[in-house]
This record gives sequence, structure tokens and C-alpha cells, in this order.
Amino acid sequence: MFESLSDRFDGIFKRLRGHGRLGEAEVDEVLGEIRLALLEADVNFVVVRELLDRIRARCVGAELHQALNPAQQVIDIVHSELIAILGGEALKITYASQPPTVVLMAGLQGSGKTTTSAKLARWFKSQGRNPLLVGADLQRPAAVAQLRTLAAQVGVPVYSAPDDVIASGVGDPVAVAAGAIDEARRLGRDVVIVDTAGRLSIDAELMKQVQRIEEVTRPHYSFLVVDAMTGQDAVTTAENFDRSLRLDAVILTKLDGDARGGAALSVKEVVGKPIAFASTGEKLADFDRFHPDRLAGRILGHGDVLTLIEKAKDAFDEAEAEAAAARLMEGTFTLEDFLEQMQQVKKMGPIGGLVGMLPGVPKELRNAEIDDREVARLEAMIRSMTPAERRDPGMIDGSRRLRIANGSGATTAEVNQLLRQFTEVQRMMKRFGIGAGGKRKKKGRKSKGSGRTTPSGTSAAHVGGGRKPELRLPGLN
Repeated sequence: MFESLSDRFDGIFKRLRGHGRLGEAEVDEVLGEIRLALLEADVNFVVVRELLDRIRARCVGAELHQALNPAQQVIDIVHSELIAILGGEALKITYASQPPTVVLMAGLQGSGKTTTSAKLARWFKSQGRNPLLVGADLQRPAAVAQLRTLAAQVGVPVYSAPDDVIASGVGDPVAVAAGAIDEARRLGRDVVIVDTAGRLSIDAELMKQVQRIEEVTRPHYSFLVVDAMTGQDAVTTAENFDRSLRLDAVILTKLDGDARGGAALSVKEVVGKPIAFASTGEKLADFDRFHPDRLAGRILGHGDVLTLIEKAKDAFDEAEAEAAAARLMEGTFTLEDFLEQMQQVKKMGPIGGLVGMLPGVPKELRNAEIDDREVARLEAMIRSMTPAERRDPGMIDGSRRLRIANGSGATTAEVNQLLRQFTEVQRMMKRFGIGAGGKRKKKGRKSKGSGRTTPSGTSAAHVGGGRKPELRLPGLN
């Protein structure tokens, strides 16, 4: 979503680094460019004005004059002020001393509220909680059915009106919400997520309905789900709902879209409510707490290593990853191991999104369209091999390569490329790692103070327990 804004900031800061010391004229020039970049990103004009006033006050004060490198300090000031307008810190969720903790979900029609309710249930479950989803959206005939389908994928029960009542269209959402609290206590569920009917901000009757649901459930958190793709309309929606409900925070959906990002950068300053969670894709796993500092870093091209690490922890089995690394170092890493590693990388999300989280990535690569189907083609080629071929690629002759290509929809040249690169990785690891039987394959100089022999130019830390070598993927490198 923030690619255009990130590119603008990248250009501004490149020119800024070309200056020596910065006077007020140079600061004003930079702020003018930042103003234009933010307005083009659809950031609320009041937010832009206040942000630039704060940046200018810090840049022209003693804080900047005492800096050895003013350009770096301006970047740091912009970064800290972006964090501030995004909310400062991630919202911390606390739980009721007497369960259940009740969460009310509100939003406009089409904002993705029902799907977001299921995503939130999945998130609570990942925190060790036992959520209950409540289908209180009886206005839309398929809403409860949709919620049940999504809940089944998450492994969370749904409480709603009986099917015949839902079909008749005479169900009472307020009664459903009230009954859900008693049901949660009976089932031992410690979090209740109430999915209310989507409504238009001008629909007075539906606004009264959600107010009555709020009165009977007395939620600990009231979240407004807004579509980040709607830009400043999302901020207006939040303002309208905040007049009717005691909103605690906002959940942004479609943060992975191609909109300019103005909603994310405006909602906290304009509405006074933080962004609690953000949805970054269609999958139920594409959802997490909103971290202002991480998003500010991504906007300025600093990457988001912490989120990348968290995704890796969720996707990779630690014991299996260590075992695979050991086999790689020993030179016994097979195509079966490679296939397993690719499966786990896919759990982390689209590869293009992962690249965007890496710091220092050139904008050409950050903005490149990386086709995840390349990974699928690699999987198809490996799956077309027999178990024996995966363990010993050396046995794959010309006729076997043709069979693998035909079975995977690839060409023999693509099969050759996969086998060649995999063989190169194995050869490299046999050279720098430890071979079978625990003896080093190649002699080299000894590391000082360790007594360990390492290849020339390679530290013991890198060979033993340090950074793991990367596998290059054909078609992606």
C-alpha cells in the first residue's frame, strides 16, 4: 500500500544526504517535498500540517544544530513523528478478571467485518485463549453461514439464533448477543467476539441496534472495522461511529491493497482512536497487531525485521529447522528437505511481502512483482520425482528428467536448472561444512583461540552455529 509514499521519501532523503549542514531554507525545502508526498498519499490535510509543524520545530532547534550529521537526524525525526501519528505504541490487550472478555465488532457493509471477526478469533486462539464467535448479524441471510464456515477453519465454535429463526428473518440480534455471554460461561470460553450487522453510517435504526447490543454485552473492547482502501472515507466512517459507540480502537482491512495509505496515517490523529489490528491479505493468517514503529520503518524503507522474525517463528518447526540445518551442514540435505523448507516458507505469506520487510532492499526489487507460482513450479518438479530420486539426484538421467518435466508441466531445461543449483549447494556445504562421520572435508587455517579448523576466510561461528547459508530458488534469484 505504501510503495508510492516510500519511493517519494526515498528520493527526498537521498537528496537530503547530499547536503552538509542544513539551515532553515533547506529544512523548509525538505518539508515542502514531504508535504506533497503525504498529501498525494491521501493523508488528512490537518494531520499533514500538524506533523510538519512538529518536524520543523525539532529540525530548526538546538537538537539539529548540535548534530554531527543533520541529514541522518532529520530522517530520525521524521521516523519518530510518523510513529507518533500512527499511534505511538501497539495497543496492549488486557483480559477481564472475570471472564469472558467481550469484544464488539462494528463496521460498514462490505468492510470485511465477518472475516475479520474470524481472523481475530484465530489471533486470540494463538495467544492461548478460548474464543467464542457470536453471529449477531441477522440482517444478511448468509452472514451466520459465512461465520460458521470461517470458524470451522479456525476451530472456534459459533453461537447464534436457531437456523429456522435466521431463515425467517425475525431474529433478535440483541437477544443473541446477550445469550452468548451466558453460553460462553457455560462452555468455559474466555473471549467472546460479537459480529454485528454491517450498516450504513446513515442507517439510524441499525446504529440504534448496535448501541443496544453494546448496552447488554458491556464490551471490554469495541473495534470498528474499516476498509483501508477507502482512504479518507475510512476516517470519516470512524468519526461517525465514534459518535454513537464508545470505540476503543480501529481494525484496518486490506492494508495490502494498492490504495495510498492515507487512512492508516490519519485515523489516530483525526479520530483519537488507535489502530489495534491490521489485515494484510485474504487468508485467515494474514492478520496481526498493528505496530506503529514497524509500519513507520517500512514507509521509510527501513524494512520490518521483527515482523519477519515473528512470521518465521510461526511458520517453522524449530526442531525440524535445526535438523534440516544440521543435514545441510553435513552435506546430507536432500530435495525432500528442500521441499519441506519451501512448504514452511509459503506459510509466511507471499514472497513479495517478505522481500518488502527486508531492510536495505532496493526499491526496484521491493516493488518487483514476484510470482509465487515459481515456488509452486519448483514443488511440482520435486513432487514428480520418486523418493529415491529426491534422496539421490545423481541418479536422474536424461529419460528421468524428461519424465519429471512432463509430470510437472515444466521443461527439461528447468529441471536441469533445479538439479544444477541444488547440486551446487550440496557441493558448497560439503566444502565448508562437516562431512559424514564428523570429519571436515577440506583443510584450512585454524581459528585463533578456538583450535577449530575453518576454510580460509570463514569464521568458526559461521561454520558451527552462525548464519545459515541460503538456498537459491530457480526463477526467483
